[in-house]
Amino acid sequence: VQLQASGGGLVQAGGSLRLSCGASGNTLSISATGWYRQTPGKQRELVATITSGGSTNYAGSVKSRFTISRDNAKNTVYLQMTSLEPEDTAVYYCASKIIGRPFYDYWGQGTLVTVSS
Repeated sequence: VQLQASGGGLVQAGGSLRLSCGASGNTLSISATGWYRQTPGKQRELVATITSGGSTNYAGSVKSRFTISRDNAKNTVYLQMTSLEPEDTAVYYCASKIIGRPFYDYWGQGTLVTVSS
């Protein structure tokens, strides 16, 4: 499985961005995909996940502002981010885990989101 993240950029506080994570390879083996984020000096933080069945989970800090979704026909998972805050500034990574394995073993490259105040 290969993942390609895109959609980051610079946005003002209160604005919106949509990140995309395109998957290729053995995509039928993917059981869940998540978005993580990381800022310098901090641990990587789980932002949101979506299973192959469509179940979602969010970090409390983004729950009312971010929406994770998937387009199975395009093998793409999206993260719609609204009401962005400077604290959301980070490198965002998408990751997938496959059937039968508990960990997110497959990672895309990061995409930088910068929210200016």
